Amino acid sequence: MKTAWLVVNGYLKSEKFEEIYSWLIEAAKERNINLKKLPNDQLDSIIPADPENINWRERPEFVLFWDKDVNLARMLEREGFRVFNNADGIEACDDKALTFIRLKNKNIKMPKTFIAPMTFDKEYKDYTFLLQVEGSLGYPMVIKENKGSFGEQVYLVNSYYEAVDKIKEIGHHEFIMQEFIESSKGKDVRIHVVGDEIVTAMERVNENDFRANITNGGKMKKYTPTKEQAQMAIDVCRELNLDFAGVDIMFGKEGEPVLCEVNSNAHFKNIYNCTGVNVAESILDYIVKSIKD
Repeated sequence: MKTAWLVVNGYLKSEKFEEIYSWLIEAAKERNINLKKLPNDQLDSIIPADPENINWRERPEFVLFWDKDVNLARMLEREGFRVFNNADGIEACDDKALTFIRLKNKNIKMPKTFIAPMTFDKEYKDYTFLLQVEGSLGYPMVIKENKGSFGEQVYLVNSYYEAVDKIKEIGHHEFIMQEFIESSKGKDVRIHVVGDEIVTAMERVNENDFRANITNGGKMKKYTPTKEQAQMAIDVCRELNLDFAGVDIMFGKEGEPVLCEVNSNAHFKNIYNCTGVNVAESILDYIVKSIKD
């Protein structure tokens, strides 16, 4: 039986995360792979700073990186490990400003986006930049912290004063400001891509919140992506060099796809409950094929 590593975050301990890990481990076992779960805080201590002194007792066939510890992922890559997803792809997904930068001018329709200027102070002393942004975006405006999950760091503001208050509340966290896509209020599509294939998809609808996330009360139903939505999801993964991802797509005024965000290690329990498709199996099939090629 081959050995591989499942790198997870040692500080995220909940039933929701453990269930995902167990599905990945079971899918690997069915393919004759012993997928050993290793928290990132333990791996940091066993990878020495000096690569010349490494003496691995059991070198894994690959690393399934189910975390956002980008520096650790890069360290593993430098040591010659095959890492799924790769560090650059994880980084691009985990930073919403970087996602926008990487996909800009790539024929991927996205909301109008402005990246907040960097400041060395705890909060801005001048909000002139916000006046310039609101002239282009108007209100309502979406403010997103660059790093966040499950829609928890995404805010809708309706005026300059609301925006200033929210930015002060965010504090030193980096953020972007985006056009509010009114036509997609409370609804979007989650598409799971593995390799260059659409594995499954669902539509999420929330009648009580502008965010469609299930965590925020959204409802889900099985969904067949349009040709344009499917192509966007695949193109996004190619541009970000992702082996697999959950791609969230909004509905434009004419129903055209508008990219919301990309998740390099998207949770897949909800979509399994909705569609009956176990994304873990597709991910392990893809990895097994990739390491053989």
